[in-house]
Amino acid sequence: MDEKLIGQAMRQLQIYAAMVYFAPEYDEELGAAGLEPGVMCYFGGRAAPMGAVGASVVHAAFYNFNPERVRENVPRTWELSSPAKLVEARLVAVDRALRRMLGADVLASPRVADAAELARRTALSADCEGRPLAAAHQEQDWPEEPHLVLWQGLAILREHRGDGHIAALVDAELGGLQSMVSHSATHAGFLPSFAQSHRGWSQEQWNAAVEELRLRGVVDAAGDITEQGAELRARVEADTDRLAVPPWRALGDEGAQRLTEVGGELSKALVAAGCLPSEGVFFRR
Repeated sequence: MDEKLIGQAMRQLQIYAAMVYFAPEYDEELGAAGLEPGVMCYFGGRAAPMGAVGASVVHAAFYNFNPERVRENVPRTWELSSPAKLVEARLVAVDRALRRMLGADVLASPRVADAAELARRTALSADCEGRPLAAAHQEQDWPEEPHLVLWQGLAILREHRGDGHIAALVDAELGGLQSMVSHSATHAGFLPSFAQSHRGWSQEQWNAAVEELRLRGVVDAAGDITEQGAELRARVEADTDRLAVPPWRALGDEGAQRLTEVGGELSKALVAAGCLPSEGVFFRR
């Protein structure tokens, strides 16, 4: 299978999986389960499949958060709620958000049911050795409704790819903050202002990381990516794509194309429905 094409497919399909973290239903449901709104809900909902783990484990698995931001919320998260309650609340939030943005008729369509079974097959075939977040998500019980099966399958694949991405970043000697700074320097992904505020980094810490990367030749004095830095980031992305391919082999080319087609259509519809913030978070696409 073409590694680059699978990488492009995953970057689009993960919108279906990741949209819940930007949906108002997410804070509502996890708030009802006991958490404080905001980043605590993000930590709690995404980490819950791993169980009531400590702050160091969450920091290691999530990679690019300030460890102080993690310690402000974990383990207090597990004092306010339980992992089981948060896993359930997240799935309720997913259901509500998808119904609001896509509508019941779309979610009940045969195309979604077909894509759901393809996503399940791919996710269950994933070897999660060395991939803690993917392994934890893979162990969860499966929901019954196809649109939720599709979400869970793509969430597993997203975490599988993310765990592989962290391995590629470690190999490139880009720590969590340096990975954020270098990625923002490419003018892709998060805007620096959002990356700093949401991940909990101060301006001083961000500037120090820019200087470290400048000394390595990854960014220039203005903080923009250099040719050497662009090559490094391209290698990280290529390694990430390569490591994400194996689960897709369970589908064959035809099944992979079908999942990409249907999931891509749903992701585009979600973007059109406003599932991602339009200002202040991402560089304009």
